[in-house]
Amino acid sequence: MADVLVVGGGSAGCVLAARLSEDAGCEVLLLEGGPDAAVIGELPPDVVDASEPTEAHDWGYVAEPDALGRSISLPRARIIGGCSSTNGCFALRGAPADYDGWAQAGNVGWGFGDVLPFFRRLETDADFTGDWHGASGPLPIRRHPPAELNAVHAAFIDAARASGLSYAGDHNRPGALGVGPTPRNARGGVRMSTALTYLAAARGRRNLAVRGGAVVDRVVVREARATGVRLAGGEMISADRVVLAAGAYASPAILQRSGIGPAALLAGLGIDVVADLPGVGENLIDHPLCAVDLPTRQGASGARFQTIATLRSQAAPPGGAPDLHIFAAGPFDVPTALSPTGRIFGLVAGLVLPRSRGRLWLRSAEVADPPRIDVAHLRDADDMTRMVEATRIARRISRAAPLAELTAGDELSPGPAVADDDHDGIAASIRSRVASYHHPVGTCAMGSVPSDGAVVDPRGHVYGIEQLYVADASVMPMIPSANTNLPTIMVAERISSWLRQG
Repeated sequence: MADVLVVGGGSAGCVLAARLSEDAGCEVLLLEGGPDAAVIGELPPDVVDASEPTEAHDWGYVAEPDALGRSISLPRARIIGGCSSTNGCFALRGAPADYDGWAQAGNVGWGFGDVLPFFRRLETDADFTGDWHGASGPLPIRRHPPAELNAVHAAFIDAARASGLSYAGDHNRPGALGVGPTPRNARGGVRMSTALTYLAAARGRRNLAVRGGAVVDRVVVREARATGVRLAGGEMISADRVVLAAGAYASPAILQRSGIGPAALLAGLGIDVVADLPGVGENLIDHPLCAVDLPTRQGASGARFQTIATLRSQAAPPGGAPDLHIFAAGPFDVPTALSPTGRIFGLVAGLVLPRSRGRLWLRSAEVADPPRIDVAHLRDADDMTRMVEATRIARRISRAAPLAELTAGDELSPGPAVADDDHDGIAASIRSRVASYHHPVGTCAMGSVPSDGAVVDPRGHVYGIEQLYVADASVMPMIPSANTNLPTIMVAERISSWLRQG
């Protein structure tokens, strides 16, 4: 019997377990569906290595076929630390307008002024101090100095500036636009996940237990109150309070299997309806991305993701949040069928304020059946228009010195047959290659009106069920204009502060 049971030991769950267990009188149990590793020496080498993401520890989610019949993979980490243990270590916050938008939508306590203390609390920034940055948080953040940049990334900064972009030394400063080093949560080449930071510091507490290999089937609800969970296989675990932190795909799936979600969907699957919440699984938002790929003779050295540019598209409101990312990726070794030199680098364009909305729903009531996921990438015509613009900008940068000097042959994609002024040709190339930036949010969105799609209130409490909370990326009502790992950690910090108040 635990006082608080946290479901999911990922970016959010490790934070929740660490913060809630700071109260010595609160017994906390953290359940992780993947393996647990208490120390860095127990982790697989690819999880420790911060030079590039890894997909070797995965739940195996796949998107529903798009209009071209493509079913893209949607990696989600199945290991302690979750995606913070496998991602590219981008440590970006987004713009103040992102969070002010949450508050303006009725989510009291989520404006930028409200969340800034929690962004500061989570980090120790090695490069910047002052009002915008933290100096004593669990997560170390630094930027690669010029001496550490590999040839591709150093040339990307220079070529982007030659193409008209300003220099942004600190992408986490409000109002930052332009190109510069990416803030990353890596130290000494090690990916500093929430497992190696927050959770590692808390493991010695007698009131905290961590259990790996514990796949949660559903929340047990009695008389509209959460009383624990049932694991795959049938084991029951009791708790006074249950907090879901399983992520934007797994948290809504657990709720739906528990009878919490759209009544018609649940009844059609033979699931008894506990709470009719039509928003569970809806409002899925993800950042789409697509690269301009180029052959190179440069060998791989250092981290493959060191630099980034943030921009506003022509459609973005002046003074609003940037809606485009372009980041350098590579170089990577690839088969010669993909690049005549056996090496490739990319300028990857990401749309970070998409208008398209997807959804997630159960395939069956069985925990072993992954949910169906419609990511809806570029379904809104405006999204495609902005991605075409971003691709054109990436192409312009790729042709500017000194980056052009690293290219060893024709552009691989979209390719020389697609002209810059061929909107339809660029759009067709993007549509055939678009992938996920791996930032799903919104499927248990916070808000004030459940009938309008809100699943949780602004403090993470699930409507209609006592002592049940969600505290991960799924509660974000709108997607931040940034990679979502840092915002997810902030969400866990923010909600854990309220949970500690009772």
